[in-house]
Amino acid sequence: MNLRPSIQSIFTQNGVVADAHGIYDVSVDTIASLATNLYGNEQLLLLSIVANDQRNDGKGFCIYYSFGDPIEHTVMTLRITLGDATEFPSIVDGVHEASWYEKEIYTLFGLTPIGHPHIQRVLLHENWPADVFPLRKDFDGTTRPETAHETFEFSVVEGEGIFEVPVGPIHAGIIEPGHFRFSMAGEEILQLEARLGWVHKGIEKLFETLPLDKKVTLSERISGYSSIGHSFAFCQGVELMAGVAISARAQHIRVLCAELERLANHMNDIGLIMLGTAYNFGSSQLARIRERVMQLNEMLTGSRYMRGMMTLGGVSKDISDATLADTQKELESIKKDFDDVMKICRGNITMTNRMEGSGTIDKEAAIDHGVQGLAAKAMGLARDARKEFPYSVYGDLQFEIPTQETGDVYARWMVRVLEVPEIFNLLKQVITSMPSGSVSVSIPTSLPANAISYGITEGWRGTIVHTILTNNKGEITRVQVRDPSFLNWHAVKYAVKGNVILDFPLINKSFNLSYSGYDR
Repeated sequence: MNLRPSIQSIFTQNGVVADAHGIYDVSVDTIASLATNLYGNEQLLLLSIVANDQRNDGKGFCIYYSFGDPIEHTVMTLRITLGDATEFPSIVDGVHEASWYEKEIYTLFGLTPIGHPHIQRVLLHENWPADVFPLRKDFDGTTRPETAHETFEFSVVEGEGIFEVPVGPIHAGIIEPGHFRFSMAGEEILQLEARLGWVHKGIEKLFETLPLDKKVTLSERISGYSSIGHSFAFCQGVELMAGVAISARAQHIRVLCAELERLANHMNDIGLIMLGTAYNFGSSQLARIRERVMQLNEMLTGSRYMRGMMTLGGVSKDISDATLADTQKELESIKKDFDDVMKICRGNITMTNRMEGSGTIDKEAAIDHGVQGLAAKAMGLARDARKEFPYSVYGDLQFEIPTQETGDVYARWMVRVLEVPEIFNLLKQVITSMPSGSVSVSIPTSLPANAISYGITEGWRGTIVHTILTNNKGEITRVQVRDPSFLNWHAVKYAVKGNVILDFPLINKSFNLSYSGYDR
C-alpha cells in the first residue's frame, strides 16, 4: 500500500503498524484523535465504519474504520478491539459524517458511542425490542423476536403559528415507504425529519449464512435500480480478497453493464425531474428513450436490470462481436434521439426557472454529511470512485466528471444531462477496445482467514462500498453495505429548508434516493 509520507508519519508517531492483512490496530483511547487527523488534516474520505462480533474468535467486538486516499487511490483500515466492552469513543466531533454509522452500530450491535451528541436507534422500528441486537452472532436470524410497543419521538419545533405536516409512510405513487414530518410556518418548511427503515430486510444478517454464490444474488437485491452497482462491488471485494485476476474481456463487459445501468437511470431521472415541473413533453420523451436502453439491456443480458450477469470470477455470459457492433449502432441512434430531444427541453425557460433556486444545499453541510455522487457533483465536488479509486478498466478510459456549482434542483438535473454524453463516450471506448478471451475464471473455495477487503464502485447515485470480513476459518461472516442513499438522505432535510412544501416532490426527485438502499 502506498502511503503519503505525512500519513506514514502519523502512524509512526502513534506506534501503529499494519498486520499481514493491512489492518492498523489502534487503541480505543487514540481512535478519535487519529481519525480526526486523517479526515481533517489529510483530507481522507471516510468510506465506512463497520462493527463485527468476533467473540467466537476470542477478540470480542471489533470496529473497523476505513479511510480512502483519493490521491494515492488506496484504502486503509483502522481497527479497535473492544473485547467484552459495549462502549466505544465517538469520533463525531472530528468526523461529522460518522454519526449515522455510529447510530447503526448502536442499533444493530448494542455498542454505545460515548460522546455522540444525539444517539438514537435507526433502521429498526419501535416494534423491535430495544435489547435485541440482530447483528450479534448469537442472534438467530430465523427467529422472530417478541413485538415491542414503543413510540418514535420526532423532534419538535415550537412557536406561534408553527404546525406539522406528516407525509407517508405510504405514498400515492408506486414507491417504497418512508415517513416525512415537516415543521411549517405558513407554507415555509422550517424542518424536515425523515423516518426510514420501513423496508429493512436484514440484508447484512443474510450475508452471514448464505452460500457464496447466493451472496452474489443477494447483492443484486439490495437496491433494485442498482443491481449491477452492488453486485459489481461485492464480486470485486471477494475477488480482491481471493487474489483472483479477472480476464480483460470480463472486465470490459462489466463496465459495459455498469454504464448501461447508469444511462438508463439518468434517462429516467432527467425525465421525472422535468415531470416535477409539469413539463410533460420532456418526461414522456425521456421515458421513451429510457425504454430503448432497457430493451438493449435485456437483449444483451436477458434481464432489463441485467440481473444474473455479475458472477464471482467474471460475468455469466459472453457477448459476441457481432452483437457488440449492433449495440454500438443502437447506442449511436439513442444518443442522437437524446440530443434532439434535449435541444428542445433545455430551451424551455419555464421549466428551468422552476428548477433554479429550489432545493439548494450548502456545500459545507454537504461535506459534513459526506454527500455522495450526483448531489456532491451539483456543488462542485467531483466525488467519483471511477477516478478516486479506479477499478476494473476505468483507469484506462478517457472521461470527464461533470460538475455544477449552485447545488439546487437545476444543478442536480444538469449533472445528469452532462454525464449522459460521457456515458456514451465510455460505452464506445469499451465496445471498440473489447479484447478477446474468456469471460470467467474460478474462485478459490477458501479465502484468507481474518482478512478484510473492499468492493468499491461508482453506482449511478454515487459511491457504493462493500466491506467484507472473514473469520479465522476463512469464511465470510460479515458484509457491510454502504449505498450512497445512506448518506444522501440526510442532505435532503437541508435542501428543503426554506422552501415551500409543494416543492418537496420536485426536490426529493432531484436526489432520487433509494429507501431500500438505506434500509437494507
